[in-house]
Amino acid sequence: MIFSPLGTLKNVALFAEVPLSDCVEIAEQFKEHTFPAGATITTEGEPGPSVLAFFVIVDGRATVTVGGEARGTLGPGDYFGEISLIEDVPRSATVTADTDLHCYALSAWEFRPFVESHPKIAWAMLKGLAKRVGDQAPASRPL
Repeated sequence: MIFSPLGTLKNVALFAEVPLSDCVEIAEQFKEHTFPAGATITTEGEPGPSVLAFFVIVDGRATVTVGGEARGTLGPGDYFGEISLIEDVPRSATVTADTDLHCYALSAWEFRPFVESHPKIAWAMLKGLAKRVGDQAPASRPL
């Protein structure tokens, strides 16, 4: 199977509102990575902006755990590590490959200068992050 960073990014909700021309440019920054089944890609509590900060899954499955409890499964089109693109904070979860995992990854060092010179992408991604946070927030209770 042949994948491309651009084709992958255009199918990721976080990049849905990013103009195509900006997607073309940011896609060039992504590097292809494969992790074997059982590999830990990120570890909860570890520093966020390591060599690889943000991941988009192209093929395979991974489990997300927080405090040792499974919180979800990720697959093609899912992404993780987006907070570390923006802020130097510890990882909020551990992500472990359930199968061989094929990803595109981006470092914060590559992402930050790009966003500074392309403000439209920053706004589009902020909207995507806000939606993701809103989707994960517990339902509000009446007062």
